[in-house]
Amino acid sequence: MRFDHFIKRFDEPLLALSNAPHRGGLTKANGFFFMMVHKDYAGDYKADCRAFELEHGLKNFVGFMTAADIGKVLAVSRRGSVTAYVTAGITNPAIAGEEPPPWKPGTINIALVIEEGLTVGAMANAIMTATEAKTYTLLSLGYNATGTTSDGIGIFAFEGEIEWAGTATELGINIGKAVRKALEESLRTWEKTRSVK
Repeated sequence: MRFDHFIKRFDEPLLALSNAPHRGGLTKANGFFFMMVHKDYAGDYKADCRAFELEHGLKNFVGFMTAADIGKVLAVSRRGSVTAYVTAGITNPAIAGEEPPPWKPGTINIALVIEEGLTVGAMANAIMTATEAKTYTLLSLGYNATGTTSDGIGIFAFEGEIEWAGTATELGINIGKAVRKALEESLRTWEKTRSVK
C-alpha cells in the first residue's frame, strides 16, 4: 500500500501538546495529520502545511511531516487508554548531546491519543515517557542513537485531573508499551523498504 498522508480526526476537540511544524505548542485540536514530503524537501513548511489543511478540508489540525513512505511505515498500537501512531525513518540518527552527523532526511513521528483527562503537566510527563520508550527501542534494535535530528511528538488528551504519566503509573506503562510496539513495527518495515531499493 502506498499513500502520501494520514489523517486522524477526533470525535471532539482534544488538548494538544506537541513540537509539530503545524500548530505545535499547546492548543486545541480537531485531529492531526502526517504529511509526506520529498526526501530532499526544502520548502516553506508552514505554507505547505496550511495548504494541506485547506486541500483536505481540515481546520485546527496539528500537522507532522516525514519523507518516509507513510503507507508502508505507519504503525498503530493501543494499550489501555493510549493509542500510538508512529512513522519512522532513521537515515539521520543522532545522540542527544553529541554533534549530529551530516544532515539527511529521516524523522520519527510519534502521536499519542490518550482517552483520559490530563493536566498539561501530565502531558509533558507523557512526552518524557514516550521519549524514553523511543530511545530504549532504538538501542534495543541496535541503533546507536537516541533519536533523529528532526523527531516530532504530540500528545492529544482530554483536559482533566490526572497529574502524572511517568513510568511508575499505569498510564505511563501503557504509553511505553504502545510506543515501543508501534516504533519497532515501523522501523522494521522501514528497514525492509530500504533493503529492496
